[in-house]
Amino acid sequence: MFSAIGRIFRTPDLRRKIVFTLAIVSLFRLGSFIPAPFVDFNNVQACLVANQAQGTSGLYDMINLFSGGALLQLSIFALGIMPYITASIITQLLRVVIPHFESLHKEGQAGQAKLTQYTRYLTIALAVLQSTTLITVARSGQLFGASANQACQNLVSQEWWAILIMILTMTAGTGLIMWFGELITERGIGNGMSLLIFTSISATFPGAMWMIKESKGWEVFFLVLGVGLIVIAAVVFVEQSQRRIPVQYAKRVVGRRTYGGSSTYIPIKVNMAGVIPVIFASAILYLPMLLTQFNQPKIGEDPQPWVVWVQNNLVTGDQPLYMLVFFLLTIGFTFFYVQITFNPEEVSDNMKQYGGFVPGIRAGRPTAEYLNYVLTRITSAGSLYLGLIALIPLIALAFFGANQNFPFGGASILIIVGVGLETVKQIDAQLQQRHYEGLLK
Repeated sequence: MFSAIGRIFRTPDLRRKIVFTLAIVSLFRLGSFIPAPFVDFNNVQACLVANQAQGTSGLYDMINLFSGGALLQLSIFALGIMPYITASIITQLLRVVIPHFESLHKEGQAGQAKLTQYTRYLTIALAVLQSTTLITVARSGQLFGASANQACQNLVSQEWWAILIMILTMTAGTGLIMWFGELITERGIGNGMSLLIFTSISATFPGAMWMIKESKGWEVFFLVLGVGLIVIAAVVFVEQSQRRIPVQYAKRVVGRRTYGGSSTYIPIKVNMAGVIPVIFASAILYLPMLLTQFNQPKIGEDPQPWVVWVQNNLVTGDQPLYMLVFFLLTIGFTFFYVQITFNPEEVSDNMKQYGGFVPGIRAGRPTAEYLNYVLTRITSAGSLYLGLIALIPLIALAFFGANQNFPFGGASILIIVGVGLETVKQIDAQLQQRHYEGLLK
């Protein structure tokens, strides 16, 4: 291992890429601690410490995880990478609704460049919307889930021009983050956007673990650490697992040359949907919490019955009904997203066009039905796996009293493992090109 690391830094091109990636990541983390204009930084830090000490869960805790803690500090990078993630998901889903997007997806590099441009425009629009919402919640003092009589005043000025400058600053920060990600993709190692998400989530791990130690002691700390290592090993095993469907291509004679006759396979991963279903399910379950925020009773009045029911059952993650709904939503969104990203009929038509077939299965519709049958079975196991991983932070919240940013579970552990594996594979491929021996053996 140490010799492989030495080969990495002895390779000039690879060394430059890694140093460039680390430099961009450092700038990204630095911007996460620079407060936006007209933000009372000291008051925000005091409210943040009080919120962590109480273990309360605010409206933006999940999004704060993806921003590496920058959102609740109201920094210039407060929105993090979330507007780009949301825009990418929306653009991908629009392929099902808008035929023009599907045709662009099939056009190759030119079409993908056009879709990327649409994603950038949508990212800026979402950044304006999300920054406006964030500043509105900060003005009301409910950013940390505080009660009305203990509201945290986070802004120095609430004039319209000050609000406008804050919105422009956070939107510009989102654009800068998007540029950072593209720079890493072009000149660094790995996918830039994925690495920035990886950095944001991993930055919260030490603080989350130390908070568990401070509140529960060393015994629970080491217990959580041991469970975390087991979960990571299980996630790595499942993320690398796939069902390989063999495909045989018939020989074709064109002139004096013979084409085809090769054997390959279609890899169907156990977790084809990745982390998207967990994000979808979390977003849906934030809607009831958002509705209760906008239906707070006036002073001296009792809250409405439906508001009380929602707050008791669908707001905090330690409630059984919340866990059940979250689990079922994750399973449902897994099937939904896999059906969008993997079309058995399209794969079957492409195989038939190039003379490919699955041994023992007729080409055309029987192949599509067979692929759909295998995909449904694999997705059933993958959806249960995703649902259980998503429940780990909620179970920790119920048993250990930890907040919902529990480090070993949910979307965080899936992203950490997935991006880590992909980056290591890219470094390994770069080493094999130059030294005929990779990082992994």
